[in-house]
Amino acid sequence: MRAVEIHPLHGIGEVRPGHDLGDLFIEALGTANIDPKTDDILVVTSKILSKAEDRFVDLNNVVPGAEARRLAATTLKDPRIVELALGESSEVVRAAPNILILRHRLGLVMANAGIDQSNLGPGGEELVLLLPLDPDSSAAILHQRLTKHWAGGPAVIISDSFGRPWRHGVINVAIGASGLPTMVDRRGEPDRDGRILTTTQIALGDMVATAAGLVCGEGAESVPAALVRGYVCPPGDLPASTLVRPATQDLFR
Repeated sequence: MRAVEIHPLHGIGEVRPGHDLGDLFIEALGTANIDPKTDDILVVTSKILSKAEDRFVDLNNVVPGAEARRLAATTLKDPRIVELALGESSEVVRAAPNILILRHRLGLVMANAGIDQSNLGPGGEELVLLLPLDPDSSAAILHQRLTKHWAGGPAVIISDSFGRPWRHGVINVAIGASGLPTMVDRRGEPDRDGRILTTTQIALGDMVATAAGLVCGEGAESVPAALVRGYVCPPGDLPASTLVRPATQDLFR
């Protein structure tokens, strides 16, 4: 088995609405003297994709409704952010002081519907950033762009940080992907003792996203992407939406 390498991409700078991420990453990989190969995986934080897609909202333009004000009183959150979170979501899962968990329109169950206020650049005091509209489609577009420049790769994962039931802290997960199977089903295979695996499905997209998170960070690191090299992906191309458990299979309610 080859060693897995994680290469942070520095110097990309502040991404603005309308920026072409394909051009930015071609330049950043060239500056880093990285020539992508088959089986390389480019992990891109959802924040810079949202910035490029102009998913900014000025809170000064948000008028909270009655439900948002009620939930804001319960959660002790800004009612304008609650209003936006409700608009991005299909269901409120939990509301408690300092906690608002919703099922996002993409099926993701997450805090505040993924709305972010950190690292938005100068003048962002009253700005928030929503998740990308369609991360799988955006990943596919970026993958196609990079594949035209470098034949055969890299695959692309769009990552975002998630909390988890029953565990403290956040990890990175794949919310968009193209060029690799985000889920690897090993049911039916034998283990080393010959026993047949009956439940084992590997969330490959999440594992790679979390590995890249080791170098991208969550604070002031200013590393919005990383190239993962050395892991040979199984064949296939399954989007990140494959990883979303349907609401009908919710095991915790």
